[in-house]
Formats: sequence, C-alpha cells, structure tokens
Amino acid sequence: MLRRPSITSRTVVFVTIVCLGLVAIDGWNSWQSRLLHLRQMGVATSNLVQAMAQQADDQIQMADTVLVGLVERIESDGTGPAEVARLRDFLALRVAQLPQLDGLHIYDEAGNWVANSRQIWPQNLNNADREYFQFHRANASRGPHVGVPVMSRTNGRSLIPISRRINHADGSFAGVALATMRVDFFGKFYDSLDIGQAGALGLIREDGTMITRRPYNPSVVGRDMRDSDLFQAYRSQGPVGTAYIRSAQDGVLRLNSFRRLSHYPLFVAASLSKEEILADWWRETLWHSGGVVLLVLVVGAVGWRLVKQFELQIQTEAELRRARDALETLNQTLNALAMEDGLTGLANRRKFDVTLDTEFSRAIREASTLALIMIDVDCFKQYNDIYGHAAGDECLQAIGRTIAAIAAKRPGDLAARYGGEELAVLLPDTDVQSAVLLAERIRNAVRDLKIAHAGVANGFVTLSAGVEALRPSTSSGQSKELIEAADKALYQAKIEGRDRVCAAAHPPAS
Repeated sequence: MLRRPSITSRTVVFVTIVCLGLVAIDGWNSWQSRLLHLRQMGVATSNLVQAMAQQADDQIQMADTVLVGLVERIESDGTGPAEVARLRDFLALRVAQLPQLDGLHIYDEAGNWVANSRQIWPQNLNNADREYFQFHRANASRGPHVGVPVMSRTNGRSLIPISRRINHADGSFAGVALATMRVDFFGKFYDSLDIGQAGALGLIREDGTMITRRPYNPSVVGRDMRDSDLFQAYRSQGPVGTAYIRSAQDGVLRLNSFRRLSHYPLFVAASLSKEEILADWWRETLWHSGGVVLLVLVVGAVGWRLVKQFELQIQTEAELRRARDALETLNQTLNALAMEDGLTGLANRRKFDVTLDTEFSRAIREASTLALIMIDVDCFKQYNDIYGHAAGDECLQAIGRTIAAIAAKRPGDLAARYGGEELAVLLPDTDVQSAVLLAERIRNAVRDLKIAHAGVANGFVTLSAGVEALRPSTSSGQSKELIEAADKALYQAKIEGRDRVCAAAHPPAS
C-alpha cells in the first residue's frame, strides 16, 4: 500500500507549482513580447529603407531628367558659341532649382569642358580621366550612369556623378552630359531620420562602392564594400532583404534592411542596433519580471512559513538528536586529538605520560615487566638543514607510520612521539630481549625505507634506539628511572656510531 504524502510534502509541492507557474507564464509572455518587438522593428527598418530608396530614386531621377533634356538639346542644336551661351544660363537656372545638384556640365569627345552651370568659367580643365567619361566613351548605351563618388576639382566637395552619353549624328561619341549631386545632400536627409545612437544608414553602388553613410566620415566615401557582410547579404538575398549583421567597423550587432533603387544601380541600407531595439523591451521586462519575482517571494514566504509550522516539532526533535550525536562525536574527536601527535599520527607526549603511569601501576599489581624503547633519528638536524623542514616533516611521518605498523600490535602497546625527532615505544609484559628484537625490526624497517640523507656516510636515514625493561615495585620514581635508563642506552647507541640498538646495562647481582 502506497504511503500517503505528508501535509508538509503536499504544501511544498503546491507552493512550488504556483511559483514555477508564475515564473513560466511571465517568461513565456516576455519572450513573445521580445519576438513581437523584433518583428515590428524589422517592419520599421523595411519601411525606412523603402523611404530612403524612394528619396534617392526621386532625387537622381530629377537630375537625370535634366540630363535627358540637355542631351537632346545639344544633339539637336549643337555647341556653337551662341548655343553654349544659352546653355550656361539654362544650366545655372536648373542648378538653382534643384538643391541636390552641385553643378551641370557638358564635355566634348576629348573630355574638355564645353559648358557648365558655374559663374566662373574653368580654365584648362579636362575630365577625360574620370570614370564616368571613360565609361561613356567605351559604351554605346544611352542610359544614365551613376559613377563612383569623386572629389570636385573646383570646390573640393564630395560629389556623385550622374551622366549620359552625347552622340554625333552618325552615332559616334560626342561627349558627356554630367550632373553632380552633393553627397552631403543625402547626409542631411539621413541626419533627419531617427535611428538611435548606434544606428547606421548607407547609400551604396551595386558594385560595392560606398556613396555615403551615417554616421558620416569622409574616409567612407568611395570605400570598397564587397568584402563586407552587408554586401554579401545583399548579393545573396536579392534586391530586398533583412539580416542581422555584426558591423566590421564598430563591432555592433545590427538589424540591417536593404533595398535596390527602382531605376538606378544603387541600393540603400538601414541598420538599427539590436541592443537599442530591445532597450525598451528590457525595461518593460525588468519592471514586470520584478513584480512577478516579488509576488513569487511573497507566495514562497507564506508557504515557507506554513511548512515551517508543520515541521517545527519534527525539526526540533531532529536537531536535538543531531546536537547530541554531534557533541558525542566532537568529544571523541577532541579526546583523540588531545592524545595524538598532529604530525606523525602517533600518540603524543601527554598520552605517553598517562599510559606510562597506568602501565607502571598495572605492572606493580601484576608483578610483570614493563619495557621501553627510546628511538632517535640519526643526524636529523643535518637532514633539516639539507632538505628543509617540510622534507623533515615528511621524513618523520614516514618513520611514524613504519613504527606504528610494527610496534602497535598488542592492545597495551603504545608508540608515541616523545619530542622533536625522538620517539618511544612502551611495551607492557615484555622483557629486554623481546624489546631489543622489536627495536631491531623497527631500525631495519626504517633503513629499508631508503630515505636519502646526504649528511651521513651510508646515504640513508637511520635510527638509534635504547632499550630498558623493569619489573616495577612500589618504590617511587621508578617510572622516571625507566625513561632515564632507556635514554642512557640510546645515548650509548649514538656514541657507538648510530644506526644500532643498545640495551641498558644492569649491575651484576650480588
């Protein structure tokens, strides 16, 4: 039979479902709002480029219309002195009527100026080297040509050349009719459009040559854009398209819309920063998401309070049990730490003293022997001087593990760190011969570790040990005598050359 969930569990599940539901609904609404916002801005940029394309098409077409009339007039009337004089007045009038024009010019088949709209007649100027002139001389097409931007040789302005071919009566090349449009005319129009702080607008030839751009920089006029992501998107999507593109010029991710002009080989592009597009959405999302989060916090707090009330008694009992268990564990840990050497893991001096007194008293009661091995690491100061104290600590740890593995076999045996590099092994109910054998095993085991020691002749760390065993009596001070006797035996091992075990000498029985 299935166990019915507790009221606490059901309350937690209910509150969790409510909170997650609120967050999920708000997240879904926010995401849908974001998609809608991006779609709307996509439509807005499409409308913007449509207006830009129409404006550019209209302005160029007005200039081109003037050129059509000029070509017809020149081919009909010729370019005699009287005709040229009338042409100059006509050209000046048309430039005054069309603010986008910088000038109107007529060139003969050699590229020399025949007539222009300026008040001052240019002297010794020939434009046969211009791209538009070379285009018409090489192509018999009578249609308009939008040339690459040029710098005016008379006033230094950036200009867009719009030109048509003039023919002789036999159809041969007779010259070029040219209208120059001011680049800054389009710049002023683009400056009037609201595209945010990081938006961009551009007018580009179909061969990838930049005509003008907002934000404007003189260096962008005439720049080759064929390698740009914008131009590649235009070439791949056709005359109208939209794409998200990260600008190679400033690294800003923008929503780009582009459109080709209806009558001329140009296209316009409008780019809005995605970050700015979503700025209002982010503000709205943060506001209502903040409200939802606050509501979730209130619901969660109420539910949490309710669950706390349900669990108060159970938690109190559990905490009491945990506190009791933790206190017992802590006491055991503290007791162990108080009796254990932190470096070697052996018993510490305090544990040794307590155990020595206890075993000494037991030996008196049971009339048994008590043996002590005092051990010292040979030339340990030199080891520290050569290898450093960190290596010395590791050496003591390795020796401590070895002694513990050999000496602490019986419940009453105790291996302890007596002090510094001096160690002790307390052996209840053990005579001198057994203690010496154990000491030799310890000495050999440490020697077999082959811990390198460049400060001694044999090249390895070794031990010296002194051994004593007593049958204690009720006389006071014998525990101290046991330590002193073992220590003297250790001293004797040092005198005899180290790396050996010596037993305490006993006076002959009388």
